[in-house]
Amino acid sequence: MTPALPAPPDARLPDGYAVRLAPGTRRVEDGTALVGGSPLRLLRLSPAARRLLDGDRLTVADARTAALAARLLDAGVAVPEPAGPAPGPDDVTVVVPVRDRPDGVARLLTALRADPSTAGVRVLVVDDGSADPAALAAALADALAPAGVEVLRHPRSRGPAAARDTGLRAATTEAVAFLDSDVVPVPGWLDVLLPHLADPRLAVVAPRVTALPPERPGWLSAYETAVSALDMGPAPGPVAPLTGLSYLPSAALLARRAALGDGFDERMRVAEDVDLVWRLAAAGWRVRYEPAARVAHEHPSATAAWLRRRALYGTGAAPLAARHGALVAPVVISPWSAAALGLALAGRGGRVAAAGVLGVAAARLAHRLAPAGGRPPYGRAAGLVLRGTAAGARTLARSATRHHWPLTVAAAAVSRRARRAAVAVAAADAVLGWWPHRGQVDLPRFAAARRLEDLAYGAGLWAGALRARNPRCLLPVRPPAA
Repeated sequence: MTPALPAPPDARLPDGYAVRLAPGTRRVEDGTALVGGSPLRLLRLSPAARRLLDGDRLTVADARTAALAARLLDAGVAVPEPAGPAPGPDDVTVVVPVRDRPDGVARLLTALRADPSTAGVRVLVVDDGSADPAALAAALADALAPAGVEVLRHPRSRGPAAARDTGLRAATTEAVAFLDSDVVPVPGWLDVLLPHLADPRLAVVAPRVTALPPERPGWLSAYETAVSALDMGPAPGPVAPLTGLSYLPSAALLARRAALGDGFDERMRVAEDVDLVWRLAAAGWRVRYEPAARVAHEHPSATAAWLRRRALYGTGAAPLAARHGALVAPVVISPWSAAALGLALAGRGGRVAAAGVLGVAAARLAHRLAPAGGRPPYGRAAGLVLRGTAAGARTLARSATRHHWPLTVAAAAVSRRARRAAVAVAAADAVLGWWPHRGQVDLPRFAAARRLEDLAYGAGLWAGALRARNPRCLLPVRPPAA
């Protein structure tokens, strides 16, 4: 049975809490509407809302400003400047699940004790059936000396989700921080995250997970530092399925204990963090990503271990599809964009037809966006359609080399045209992925690592779907209504 979650409280943002327009949000129609968020949307402001939104910032002072601030946050067009009552470090319990990683836990506890904001927090180390519990106890001997550190033990391994739930049940504080044994928090991380809990409907907020400098750098180190699967990037935002920030890794999370109910789904040995975030979103809770707080993660450096981990991530899609259906879709694209791209690939005549499809889509969107009694904004609608189609093209190209690479290989085996297209797509994907990180890693290394990572993830994805006898995690969907 899926663990139960409580409903969020019927409470508004507190007075003094503020929001400001996100860097990617644009004012249009003479300031009467906002364009931004993920997926991209147009948010039209009423005259009252325009008066309340003073410039690019809004401070909560009453129920009306609280409702507008919440709407801007939930649409992803604004980011918070939290203020108001929130738990302090004394009301936080740190839960550390571990199995056979004594040196990592000792390093983590040393970092917590060295940070003034976490020096006195209660820490629960949950030993998930380590093969040598005595080695863990010996490694922790010095770290256990300060008051507030306890060890709980599972006689046999039950998985990271169960270990976190054991710590969650033992916690009594308002907030619980989950930290994996292979992370090292950057000082001040908790001070950045705690104010977000002033929002009474916020269940979880997560820091950015960056790379811990490796003791022995390998050929993968620069690539993992640049584009680790655990690093959600530099931009803050709300977290929800089918958006640009669709999940959070459980390597580091700060949670409101009352929001988690029965916690993680202990039946899941992978993707249990994604499942929790999506269940919280479905229950009406807010989840946020705050990259101003950081923890460093010990990324794998051995190629075989790294590939096994990526394949394991891929196997998590099938159980997620069984629980959440289309939310796990690897490709989100509108039917209009899909039709236009398909026609464009058919040749010169198809490109003319594709332009016609996009024109019809832009005209339809312009009429939807038209203000009451106003002219349809054809130019803006055309721009949005073109942006959406370009994003769809990139998503499909990424899928061809990652999620659906077995289909790409099969097509390339029987068609010279498909082979040429596959090589071109793989090369373009590598260059486009590398370009933002060109100062961190060279192109040949990036391209080789990206192709290996995609092959491993895709293999895990298909293996999971075949094992579950359910292809749903491989099927595309259309974007949600804005």
